Amino acid sequence: MDKQTADKIITEYLQKIYGFAVKKSFSFDEAEDLCSDIIQEVYLSLLKADYIANIEGYIWRISNYTYSKYVSRKKKAEGVSLDNEILPYYEDYSLEDPDEDLFRLRREVAFLTKTRRQIVYLFYYENETVSNISKKLAIPEGTVKWHLNKARNELKENFTMERKIGTLGISPYIPTGFGHNGNPGSNDGPEFYLGDKLNCNIVYSVYFEPKTADEIAEELGVTPVYIEDKIAFLEENGFLVKQSDGKYTTYVQFDPTEYSLELEERRIILQRELAQTLAKEYAPRIIEAIKDVTDVYIPTGNRQLLAAAAVFYGVANKCCINTGKDLSKYYIKTTAGGNFIANVNCNAQPSDPDYKTTVEPWNYGACGNMNRWSDKYPAVYSWSIDSRLSSRKGYWMNNPTSDYEYVYELLNGTLTKNEANAEKFARLKERQFITEDDEVNIMLVRGDYNEFFSKIPELEECYKEKVAPFALEYAAMIGKQYPPQMQDLITAYEVGGFISNSVAIMVMDILYADGTFTPVTEREAVTTNLLMFTDILPE
Repeated sequence: MDKQTADKIITEYLQKIYGFAVKKSFSFDEAEDLCSDIIQEVYLSLLKADYIANIEGYIWRISNYTYSKYVSRKKKAEGVSLDNEILPYYEDYSLEDPDEDLFRLRREVAFLTKTRRQIVYLFYYENETVSNISKKLAIPEGTVKWHLNKARNELKENFTMERKIGTLGISPYIPTGFGHNGNPGSNDGPEFYLGDKLNCNIVYSVYFEPKTADEIAEELGVTPVYIEDKIAFLEENGFLVKQSDGKYTTYVQFDPTEYSLELEERRIILQRELAQTLAKEYAPRIIEAIKDVTDVYIPTGNRQLLAAAAVFYGVANKCCINTGKDLSKYYIKTTAGGNFIANVNCNAQPSDPDYKTTVEPWNYGACGNMNRWSDKYPAVYSWSIDSRLSSRKGYWMNNPTSDYEYVYELLNGTLTKNEANAEKFARLKERQFITEDDEVNIMLVRGDYNEFFSKIPELEECYKEKVAPFALEYAAMIGKQYPPQMQDLITAYEVGGFISNSVAIMVMDILYADGTFTPVTEREAVTTNLLMFTDILPE
């Protein structure tokens, strides 16, 4: 069978295969593993087959065959008897349909506390004496006996309790990206901690309602044994916060899974109207304010590039509406030195898909301020924002401080053309920070960045006061999609950032369209909205 036909069949049966895997599995991770194995087996079989009369029957035969292999691979020892029942220590995640009583008992052992599970395992599975268990765990013999008695009582009490897999156990939150505001530390940003799908869903499970470790496990359809180390890791790094009642919550911001087309349109319309005013009345003030900044290097000599960067910075940073909210609790402090507000992105679906928008499609997305400073070279500082107006790729992850340090070394003469520096030159050319002739290709300003940015005027309060009522209304409506502990952050973001990067892009569109600025060339797009501050300029 040709590849195109096989791809079509796989696509057609993907949901059914996943449904089969879910029914046979105990957790969503297990379901995805099984589904992946089945798809691989089916795909390879289809490519080898010449003709298949009954595709559906063929796929189900392979699915059951793959499922049987999966069971054999995952099956573990079952343990020994406790009060005439089989008692394993760890959940074996077998896909077989065990005896219902055995399954319930195994499940309840997994829900015992860590110490209690260890004692039950050592006593019943390893046939250890109470005295030996006492020595191994460094606890009194009386305590061991007490735990054994409590474990028996808990198992009998919870044996018939109905435990249900929560929504996330079947339909987990699927992140599409991560963002942060602050210092990511040596382990990068939140993606290091939440890039693992289970970690991400552990945190998301307590987002709307605080939960204990057992409640988290039930929500995800796994046992506490499987996630207790992950919970400890996430708590240690600030992504989970333990409350006085023993339940966990989080201050990570998760994107809602739905959004309103109508509400988005209302915001865009008001922001566009505001952009017209800013382009007409605020941008000229910024351009005038930096006219005396002459100690600069612009690769193409186009002074408009510096003015455009200043206008973008001004709209994005000097027009914020102050909400007075204390956001300190939202900063996550990791063991790797991180100190940042974290957000998780997802593919949201419109809650009103039939709404007919009256404005053309928009593309006003942009990263936040990317500020870089060098401990190695204190004179080095950079500011940039990536959007469709620039040609740079990769956002903050592709914008390390070292890139600017290499430029500085080129300026001060310590970066010379030799084999030892080949990688540095290759990196600068990859980012187009230098030309093929090794000329600096980004804007440089001699002096302190604070001095330059302080020249850019603040937006007058009268403009902010006109915007504030709608911004507050918009924030209140958006806030309904977020849990109580996130309200201050959402208000600060939606109100304080109502005049933000998106509005800055709108303003730039207007200024390019009306001839205030001429469209940038391909070479100039590299340094659009990018300024490096230094004490040396090219000769």
